[in-house]
Amino acid sequence: VQLQASGGGLVQAGGSLKLSCAASERTFSTYTVGWFRQAPGKEREFVAGIGWIASSTDYANSVKGRFTVSRDNAKNTVYLQMNSLNSEDTAIYYCAARFGKDLEIGVQLHQYDYWGQGTQVTVSS
Repeated sequence: VQLQASGGGLVQAGGSLKLSCAASERTFSTYTVGWFRQAPGKEREFVAGIGWIASSTDYANSVKGRFTVSRDNAKNTVYLQMNSLNSEDTAIYYCAARFGKDLEIGVQLHQYDYWGQGTQVTVSS
């Protein structure tokens, strides 16, 4: 599975961005997808995830209420809507996926088998 993350950019604090993760796999609907981010000098961390059942989602505490993950299986794409951005959200954002109809979203890097190349999000204050 090849993943292509896009939608990053420069935004002012308080603004919004919508990231996309497009997959090459036609059966992408059966994959759990996670969004992770890595800020300079920091470890990569879980941000949000969505299960093969779109109603199953999980969020890091730092983004709850501001970020929303969703998927469009017809387009083999998962989205991350990011609102009320602040400087602490500045990072490279990666999408990751694993096959399987399990209910656990997974917040650890090792729980995902496929990774996109990342897209830079920069929030200016």
